[in-house]
Amino acid sequence: MELMKGWEPFSYTKKSDVGVLVLQGYTGSTSSVRPLGDYLGKFYNVEGPRLSGHGTRWQDLNRVHWEDWVADAETALALLKRRAKRIFIAGLSMGGTISLYLAERHREINGIVLVNHLLILKNPLLPILPILKLIVPAVKAIASDMMDPTQKEIGYDHTPLKGLAETMKMASIVKRGLADIRKPILIFKSKDDHVVPVDGAPYTYERVSSRDKELVWLTNSRHVATMDYDKTIIMERTRGFIERVG
Repeated sequence: MELMKGWEPFSYTKKSDVGVLVLQGYTGSTSSVRPLGDYLGKFYNVEGPRLSGHGTRWQDLNRVHWEDWVADAETALALLKRRAKRIFIAGLSMGGTISLYLAERHREINGIVLVNHLLILKNPLLPILPILKLIVPAVKAIASDMMDPTQKEIGYDHTPLKGLAETMKMASIVKRGLADIRKPILIFKSKDDHVVPVDGAPYTYERVSSRDKELVWLTNSRHVATMDYDKTIIMERTRGFIERVG
């Protein structure tokens, strides 16, 4: 099936020993993290893969598993390692979940950047999601949660429930391994996020074993902060983090 415009993977090659893996969120597109990826691509090697099930039709997210998304990220990570010695990972929403999963298993990763990462969801339907996903294929979309009215996120107009259940499976695994993370970590969290509650940011901050860790609260952005009013803060502080850690 042909890939829709705005969902394409992106890549930058620079004369730098730094590589940054930039990961999108669930039901969103690679264009959601392009502002950050394009900015970092001015200085470093960058890979922004398209995650399986995205960019075709929303029904495809009900046919993939969380391991498929990890495999996509692992493939892009291997590409980065061919041209960079120091590796960082930056992820938005579910992309942050994948970032943590990789960091728990790849000790060679030098640092992690999270933007409104998904570890905790608060919804009365979550306890029955394993059953609900067999009855209801999808619910309303979660895309374009931003303060800036001039921006619109490219994303699916449905939230597939089997895919969401896979996301929560991965989040459960990641939670159990947070103490294994010892590398520097920078966490951005919007105080007014309508998709992922604020609880996940301090939860992660308190449980990772990193000595070098920082939690930055964003006050002028909602969930898709990489496209919202605080995007410049995220860009500049991410580069500062990479330069300092490096």
